[in-house]
Amino acid sequence: MTTTLIEFGARVAGEAATADPAVPPNKVKLPAPPPKPDKPLVSVNGVAISRETISAEAQQHPASSPAEAFREAARALVVRELLLDEARSLGIAAEPAKDGKGRRETDEDALIRALLEREIKSPEAGIGDCRRYYDANPGRFASDTVFEARHILVAASAEDKAAREQARATAQTLIDELTRDPSRFALLAREYSACPSREQGGNLGQLTHGSTVPEFETILKALEQGKMCPVPVPTRYGYHVIQLDRVIAGSRLPFEAVRDRIAVYLEASSWSRAVSQYIGILAGKADIRGIDIGGAHDALVQ
Repeated sequence: MTTTLIEFGARVAGEAATADPAVPPNKVKLPAPPPKPDKPLVSVNGVAISRETISAEAQQHPASSPAEAFREAARALVVRELLLDEARSLGIAAEPAKDGKGRRETDEDALIRALLEREIKSPEAGIGDCRRYYDANPGRFASDTVFEARHILVAASAEDKAAREQARATAQTLIDELTRDPSRFALLAREYSACPSREQGGNLGQLTHGSTVPEFETILKALEQGKMCPVPVPTRYGYHVIQLDRVIAGSRLPFEAVRDRIAVYLEASSWSRAVSQYIGILAGKADIRGIDIGGAHDALVQ
């Protein structure tokens, strides 16, 4: 730490020299000011949550930026402190549980679990609730549409414009040739395709939503069964010659097959809303400084 020196009046004749050789003539050494106490970044009812604790917690909160991860971590820690404070004030005791692998929950996690088990009451989902949800969301309970397709990939890097143009021209030549003689698809796939499916004559098997890149999937959905796309299809991998052989439309699953799944979802949603409301009540009574915890319960209940 740098020592502060201040200059004062000229030395009186005959005055003894300073005993500290590090202090120049006509200057005196002042003591360093006492350090200022650190102000807590975030606190809950007077309990400080340190920057180091928040930074460590931020590793558990993937976000678009380090600053956002830090904020989410701070909110989660505030909610945790709110719940722990309430559990202790209610005199709740809890025995830590173990999972199927013998891992023991922490004492604090056990307290929070016991508090929520005691305070949060959410109704069970009856058959009527499940049926109404099923009828209102038909698209959520259907099997995927299946596409049986084959292709020829003429590979080219997205950054190489000359290679891309050559790949497009080659793919168009293949399309023209296959338009004249569709029976040669497997032969040309083995000769030209850069995809491992060339060993199966370009056959990709059965594809569902998400099986391919979006550009490829868009063409599959637009093609008529048994038809080939008349133009090369560009993707990050190059240009594709695409043939759609068969479409197996998805069908709605029967209510009985999904009733239990719907009940679990509805009950979990109801519990999550109840926890959100409970945390809101605790926050309203607490002295929270340094952060707005809106939405922070998500990190706890997900």
